[in-house]
Amino acid sequence: MRGDELADLNVFLAVAEENSFTRAAAKLGTSQSALSYTIRRLETRLGVRLLTRTTRRVAPTEAGERLLRTLRPALGDIETELRSLGELRERPAGTIRITSSVHAAETLLWPACAPLLRQYPELKVEITVDHALTDIVAERYDAGVRLGEQVAKDMVAVRIGPDCRMAVVGSPAYLAENPPPETPQDLVRHRCINLRMSSSGGLYAWELEQNGRELRVRVEGQFTSNRSDLGLVAAADGFGLMCTLEDLAAPYLADGRLVRVLENWCPPFPGYHLYYPSRRQPGAAFAMLVDALRYRG
Repeated sequence: MRGDELADLNVFLAVAEENSFTRAAAKLGTSQSALSYTIRRLETRLGVRLLTRTTRRVAPTEAGERLLRTLRPALGDIETELRSLGELRERPAGTIRITSSVHAAETLLWPACAPLLRQYPELKVEITVDHALTDIVAERYDAGVRLGEQVAKDMVAVRIGPDCRMAVVGSPAYLAENPPPETPQDLVRHRCINLRMSSSGGLYAWELEQNGRELRVRVEGQFTSNRSDLGLVAAADGFGLMCTLEDLAAPYLADGRLVRVLENWCPPFPGYHLYYPSRRQPGAAFAMLVDALRYRG
């Protein structure tokens, strides 16, 4: 393949992913007319239409979708390899893109990244906060951070934090009016705060366990949110019980705004892990970040 052919494919990928010649031109730092000429040349060479154009948007044809399925991983591999080659320089450099939940980003990722960014000016780190289980290969991330039990088996997983625990909490005022539950079955008599999961759109089923007996409990209540922090505010205001990470509830527990119930049904479980594809060849910058994040407790 000649160099100009590879460049044409990269242009097609940019236009197809942006669904716009305008946004693709801005992304690539060129003009819309240059992109239009490149796409016409590519379509002529291949003998098929790759894009349909309307006044509102641009979308891949069936042939374009087929080509995209091949291009995304192939160009992604090339981009990853080029980034790795760039990191072979003496000083760690290049951009590392990571997807993470907000809690892990604030408590683990940023504290590890900040000293490295100060020490190595040519290093760049991009952290995208996303509660959904992102496909890091398709979205071209170098790594992701999730709880250990959420990491796919085909990924390299590096533990970066201690075990976590869930906490079922409620306000003193709420529990004064409603006898605290002694077993998960008692939750049917309580108002509970639901958490909407970003990954599936469904409601989080409370995961409780005692002596190896695991239960997933569906709860009912007046309030639902996709943000744990807002759920904690509602719990502190007396709108029911909430199940959340112990670390997130800690400030409320410390000052007495919330108290724990069902504590013996909340054992520790694997904490946060950094994960990345097993085929990835870690460059100097990435290896340095992994080492800085590695949990040594």
